[in-house]
Amino acid sequence: MAQKPSIPKGTRDFSPIEMARRNYIFDTIKRSFHLFGYKQIETPAIENLSTLMGKYGEEGDKLLFKILNSGDFLKSVSEEDWRDKNLPKLTNKMCEKGLRYDLTVPFARFVVQHRNDLQMPFKRFQIQPVWRADRPQKGRYREFYQCDADIVGSDSLNNEIELLSLIDSVFSELGINICIKVNNRKILSGIAETIGEADKIVDITTAIDKIDKIGIENVNAELKERGLSDGAIEALRPVLTMSGSNEDRMAVISVMLRDSEIGCKGVEELRTVINGFDSLGHKCEVEADISLARGLNYYTGTIIEVKAKDVEIGSITGGGRYDNLTGVFGMPGLSGVGISFGADRIYDVMNQLDLYPAEIGASVKVLFVNFGEREAAKCMGYVKTLREGGISAMLYPDSAKLKRQMAFADSEKVPFVAIVGESELADNTINLKNMIDGSQQKLSIEDIVSLMK
Repeated sequence: MAQKPSIPKGTRDFSPIEMARRNYIFDTIKRSFHLFGYKQIETPAIENLSTLMGKYGEEGDKLLFKILNSGDFLKSVSEEDWRDKNLPKLTNKMCEKGLRYDLTVPFARFVVQHRNDLQMPFKRFQIQPVWRADRPQKGRYREFYQCDADIVGSDSLNNEIELLSLIDSVFSELGINICIKVNNRKILSGIAETIGEADKIVDITTAIDKIDKIGIENVNAELKERGLSDGAIEALRPVLTMSGSNEDRMAVISVMLRDSEIGCKGVEELRTVINGFDSLGHKCEVEADISLARGLNYYTGTIIEVKAKDVEIGSITGGGRYDNLTGVFGMPGLSGVGISFGADRIYDVMNQLDLYPAEIGASVKVLFVNFGEREAAKCMGYVKTLREGGISAMLYPDSAKLKRQMAFADSEKVPFVAIVGESELADNTINLKNMIDGSQQKLSIEDIVSLMK
């Protein structure tokens, strides 16, 4: 008995209606990217592991999908290596490439590799899949799409303000009610410095980044495991439980960090970004969240995360400033800031809230009924005319019973059915039925083209 086919956990198939919905999301995001002046690029799904490793922190490195070398992938592995089962060492010898974990690190590699061809500041967008060896769960997949927008070659905080406006534009058009959470990595560094744990900034940010998932008590337990003193953990508590308006929060953190130069700089930058965004006007909520860390080690300034307010799901967009990222590829001093729309989570939110246009599932706009050879030949000409006019149309391929053809049109959500029988053949007309309100009218092909446009 043949084994039932399946797909790996954390991956999905998408039907035609699902693809129509996903493309609606992609097209909406892409329109905003173009509107804000971003240019599209693509990078390979496979990158050298030397490009990827060490860019996402220890936990991120564990989630990289590694690809075995072609041919005899064990040729560089000694018996001693195999016997010791030193996995990092074995991986280095058996794997030279991996699937990209995100689009930001490959973009940094792209900028350095093609720097002589790029005009700075360079604004790019990229819509491609990424892969993470994570534990699959609701809203978390092993293969998923990211839609990134980045600006490199400029230190201006106007870029952060523009990215917040871009986020507001996309989700306003999609109809998703969101909250944009904003923080600054310099504030987190200042906090670590103030509580006497400056050398544990990575441990602190990795732990507090999980506060929404595991709660403050579990975060405190993890901080203790990572070597923070009870006094430092207690000093951190007010930061993790802060409330009030954005200005209230920044006033509190300003007092706490008054003796930290880097912390004060972070507060100043955060205030500039939020005030600048507010001055433009926006439909979404924006919140200064001092506990927001995001685990990726390359953020150096602004940190951005977007939550859907009407659905329980993880962040649906995230990003920030990563001034030092291109330095690891031999191009120090290039500032960058970017965001990534989580298309798959946005898709789940749109499905739960049913935010798609009614016509999203329509395969074609006009379906011609097939009554037989003579009628079909005439209809094929009409179909060609409509397509040349930019109107999607098709002829039902078989001369099946009318009931069956109409049922097909109904199931495919076709808005118009065109009927060409003997009388229509005689006077070169088309009986056009509106499948929404049931009305019918006899028209010429020219009239239909005008009507559809």
